[in-house]
Amino acid sequence: MSKNSNSLTGMAIATGAAIGSAAIAAGLLYANKRRKDAQDKRDGKPNSAQGSTIPSGEDPQTD
Repeated sequence: MSKNSNSLTGMAIATGAAIGSAAIAAGLLYANKRRKDAQDKRDGKPNSAQGSTIPSGEDPQTD
């Protein structure tokens, strides 16, 4: 083995580690977002800025 091929192997390992770390980080972010969205749905929090109130057909109560 020459010195150049050892260097290439080290670079490949470093590149693979960087790609693997990025993939794990992206997976954790995705899983956390899904978990938060599921928790919000269970708690009844709206996903949109308008809210999740469904009109019932009754007049609104105003003072």
